[in-house]
Amino acid sequence: MKALRYTGPATMEWVDTADAAVQEPTDALVRVDATTICGTDLHILNGDVPSVDHGRVLGHEAVGTVVDVGAAVSAVAAGDRVLVSCITSCGRCRFCREAAYGQCVGGGGWILGNRVDGTQAELVRVPFADTSTHLLPAGLSTESALMLSDILPTAFEVGVLNGAVAPGDTVAVVGAGPIGLAAIATARLFSPGAIIAIDPAAPRRDAAKRFGADLVVDTTTDPTSVVMARTDGLGADVVIEAVGVPAAFELCADLVRPGGHLANVGVHGSPAALHLERLWNRNITITTGLVDTYSTPRLLAMLAAGHLDGAQFITHRFDLDDIEHAYEVFSRPMDSGALKIALHRRG
Repeated sequence: MKALRYTGPATMEWVDTADAAVQEPTDALVRVDATTICGTDLHILNGDVPSVDHGRVLGHEAVGTVVDVGAAVSAVAAGDRVLVSCITSCGRCRFCREAAYGQCVGGGGWILGNRVDGTQAELVRVPFADTSTHLLPAGLSTESALMLSDILPTAFEVGVLNGAVAPGDTVAVVGAGPIGLAAIATARLFSPGAIIAIDPAAPRRDAAKRFGADLVVDTTTDPTSVVMARTDGLGADVVIEAVGVPAAFELCADLVRPGGHLANVGVHGSPAALHLERLWNRNITITTGLVDTYSTPRLLAMLAAGHLDGAQFITHRFDLDDIEHAYEVFSRPMDSGALKIALHRRG
């Protein structure tokens, strides 16, 4: 099979490799019909994720068709069309029993494209298939379902739910990339009073408007003054960090009101300053998190009912064989306008 292997910081190669296969009774072997590229994959290429070994097949998002299953698998069978979750769940450990699947200590968590070979390949082995795949309704498009592998549950759980968005809230989203846009789309489910999107790129600010932001702000204009003017000097009730760089986190801390919530979603590869000398007496709740994907069935139901549209995130489409070029496009969003890229199996 062909697969994209990580060969060290800033390097990767689309190469022939041994076919993935069932190794454990709880495994499923899935033919990858569509996959995508995540900002976390770029963090891996930047050297920010040292747990990823050289030679690892990248990718943790896919929609595909089950080819084979281990003897212990009962929830899916060969021929089934499934969503492969970015988080693998053993279903038995303490954390999985608490629906904190991202913290699984029974062999799961974020392992695809990290500690085991991932989805940017023609075939992928999915451990703990009964609890780590989701059967897809016949009428749901592949591209819409693909966004449920990671960005929609990540933004919803780590941003919107951790941030405790409530009706009437002013929500500021720093970063209007795919995660920020998913946070905007899912925050709207809670009828906030206003959503303010902050991003330096005009195409992404335009996208934020399409996804439901009430106000968009260029980072060159002093976003803090804009948010304070909109909130009578108090600050936003909920601020969602969706970038993963120190300046974005520090801006979020300036935007949140006393008693508000700062929900960090971005993957950080370097330290950010936490100015407790300014924050200690403001009753602020700061949350971080890796997605657990406990919300995936609920989001899947909303997609199937037409209440969310996953396909609207996709700006570029390529054959899976063109994945190296797709990475180039995805890594230059300021120039390419890329949000999410769908990579489809040829034929």
